[in-house]
Amino acid sequence: MPLLIAILGIAAAVYFVLNRARNAALMAGDLVDVAKDVKLAARRFGFRRQTNMHPVESVEDTNLATAALAIAFQQLDGTPGRDQSDKLICQLQGQLGMDSDAAENAAVLGRWLVSQCGGTEAALARLSRKAYRLGGAEALQPLMEILNGSLSDNGLSPRQQDAMDGVCFAFRKAGS
Repeated sequence: MPLLIAILGIAAAVYFVLNRARNAALMAGDLVDVAKDVKLAARRFGFRRQTNMHPVESVEDTNLATAALAIAFQQLDGTPGRDQSDKLICQLQGQLGMDSDAAENAAVLGRWLVSQCGGTEAALARLSRKAYRLGGAEALQPLMEILNGSLSDNGLSPRQQDAMDGVCFAFRKAGS
């Protein structure tokens, strides 16, 4: 009887270890896929990271800066759900005239740019300045349409309202 219990215990331990190893391999594969997605999106936009320069400063496409800014805005209210991400993709297509693949790539690369800024507030400030430099005051109107069109059903959170005011201020201040 003790031998049977020992064999069952060893079998359970082996099963547990093999399950953990399989899950770790799957997670590593997912990380590699995410890295490939970011590289492909960067290649589509012609984005090249330059040494001794923040990735946001390397952005040369107004649409990409606008998409990243919209993603940072959405992330102020927590991680957006699939429906909110879909709304954002539709808004990027409608307001910026992007096709489906370009909008998806802008969203992927935009998420990466926001993550490189060290927080959503820092990303909002940096991306607001960059979007203004690339598109001028004319970039504010499509941005506001995208932000309003991709809101959750609850409307603006207090953090998002403050951020909306900050973005408008950044465009006015930079324009004067």
